[in-house]
Amino acid sequence: MQALSEYCTVTAEGIFLHKEGGLAILFLILLRQHKECLQERRKQVKTELKKWTMEDKESLQKICSSADRRYLAERMPDPYTLEDAQWWLEMVREKDGKDGVFRAVVADGEIVGNISVEKKSDVYRKDAELGYVLQTEQWSRGIMTQAVSQICRIAFEELDLLRITGLVYEPNLASRRVLEKNGFCLEGIMKNAVVKGEQIYNLCVYGKLREEQI
Repeated sequence: MQALSEYCTVTAEGIFLHKEGGLAILFLILLRQHKECLQERRKQVKTELKKWTMEDKESLQKICSSADRRYLAERMPDPYTLEDAQWWLEMVREKDGKDGVFRAVVADGEIVGNISVEKKSDVYRKDAELGYVLQTEQWSRGIMTQAVSQICRIAFEELDLLRITGLVYEPNLASRRVLEKNGFCLEGIMKNAVVKGEQIYNLCVYGKLREEQI
């Protein structure tokens, strides 16, 4: 594709087009550059999972306090205090490796999210539910796609599971793409299954089987 300078001149006063069709070409060039920038950012992000410790409670509070709650269940306290973080970390210390897998999401050395796979009980004990939250400023960097891949592998290795379930509000397209990139299949849509405030949402049921784990 041609260089940007061939179609326009950028000055302090604005952008001046000097070739017929320049506006369309300018748009395509800027769109390509934007995509290349996003791809480069994703390549550079090193995403790891680490076990939570009590020393991480301030990081946990920061993540949960700033979380975009539009598509989250209401069981997470709001506001989220250090006492809430400490209670949750103590619960994780008791249950990790037995009733679930709980990990901090670390990107470029900083804790930026929370992810877990929690086992169900009774006749559903071979199933587990995936859940996660990521700081909004870290969205669109491929971080959660990597985190889901890693925790699914850990969960199938450490827990006696046949499947992992992901439940996503239908409008939450970004989260749905994360699951689909990790081999989760859309198994059905529960109509009017979620009531949150004044909003009613359909609930997408995704599943991944043990034999589908690469």
